[in-house]
Order: sequence, then C-alpha cells, then structure tokens
Amino acid sequence: MSTATSGTLDAKKSPMWSSGHGHDAISTRTLGFWLYMLSDAMMFTALFAAYTVLGHEVNAAGGPWATTVAHPGVAFKETVWLFSSVLAYGFAMIALKRGHRGGVMLGIAAALLIALGFLSVDIHEILHLFRIGATPERSGYLSAFFTLVFYHGLHVVVGIAWMLVMLVQVAFAGLSEKVVYRLLNLRLFWHFQAVMWVFMFTFLYLRGAIV
Repeated sequence: MSTATSGTLDAKKSPMWSSGHGHDAISTRTLGFWLYMLSDAMMFTALFAAYTVLGHEVNAAGGPWATTVAHPGVAFKETVWLFSSVLAYGFAMIALKRGHRGGVMLGIAAALLIALGFLSVDIHEILHLFRIGATPERSGYLSAFFTLVFYHGLHVVVGIAWMLVMLVQVAFAGLSEKVVYRLLNLRLFWHFQAVMWVFMFTFLYLRGAIV
C-alpha cells in the first residue's frame, strides 16, 4: 500500500508540475513521441498530396466522384463527435493537473465513448459508399479518398484502444509518473487526430462538395 501511495503524483507536491523540473522532465519524456508524430504528419502530407493529384474528375474513371462521395453534412457530424471527444479528454487533463484520479477516469471514459460515436458514423458512411459502388479499386480518385479515410480511421481505433488501456492503468496503478507521461502522450496523439480531421474535412468533404 505504501508503495502505491509513494508512486502516485500529487498535483501540488510533485516536482513534475513545478516551473523548472517538471517542464524539463515532461519535455524529455515526450520528445520521442513528438518525433513519431512528425513522421506521422509527413505520412498524412504525402497522402494529401496524392489525393490532390488524383482528385480531378478524370481520375474517377467514369465512376463516383467527389460530388457523390463527399457528404459535408455527415462529415460535420463526425467533426462534432471527434472534437467533443477531444474536449472530454481535455477535462481529464484538468483533473490530472489537480491530482483527481476519479476525474481523470471519468474524462477518459467520456472521450472513449464519444470517439466510438465518431467511429460508428465513419463506418456507416463507408458502408453506404460501398453499397453504391464507390469502392477503393473502382478508380484512382476513390483509392486516394479511401486511403486517407482508412488511415485516419485506423488512428482513431488506436486512440480508442489506448484510452481503454489507460483507464485500466489509472484504475490499478493510480497517477504514477509513468502513467501520467502516457496520458500526456495520448493527449498529444488525440489532439493530432483532431488537427488532421480539420484538413480532411476541408479538402475531402468541403472542397469535394463544391468542385
């Protein structure tokens, strides 16, 4: 019992949250994850570039194109779901700063459930497109479109699984330093998905609907 208590961070007493030591410790622990996200951003950039090249109507090969595939209304629903999940995780981070274990778990659980809402809308829309014959192998345009959608969706699935793992770790290990650093990395990862979705919403759905 004493070991678990000593490994738990107090938001007011732990040096991790101090103006000096904490900043250096957190920066050091998250540097590697920042490098990963940089490489992931480069991958997204390459996929957006491919979509820009293949986004012309001629690359639809006579099949479904942006005006048929891109549904801004549905994408807006997904935007609300995803940004609500990010907001819920933000509340978990506020609870973390205050050392409130229950608040952290509640925020993560809310973010996880809301993210499942985003994923359900995303899957429903993909199945609808498949039913009308808009499949990745149909044309170069659809291949580029679905590659971006699937790649981002995969990241959302990873984020949901990560939240589930962190819920278990917070429940059993408390707010130990290792758990806190993992929560901070998850925060970076989840915010990054929201940023990438802004680009997807703009280039795939809004731009696609008006071309």
